[in-house]
Amino acid sequence: MTVNDAVAKRISKLLQEKNMSQYRLEQESGIQHGSMQCIMNGRNKTVTLSTVILLARGFNMPLTEFLDDEIFCSADLEIEK
Repeated sequence: MTVNDAVAKRISKLLQEKNMSQYRLEQESGIQHGSMQCIMNGRNKTVTLSTVILLARGFNMPLTEFLDDEIFCSADLEIEK
């Protein structure tokens, strides 16, 4: 699983937990719809730290809380070098 896949799964999980639409997240985070679609559909290879920070802000949570999920600790997580 790529980092982008992990971020997309984390977004999906948080959207469901917070009963939030993707559109609302886009509005709250300032991430354009096309960029969000690329993340969610796996067309990005990696997601930048800046984007992850914007996502955390969109969910109204600290970055550390966004990243505090077992999906980011997986041994199968592919790290681009």
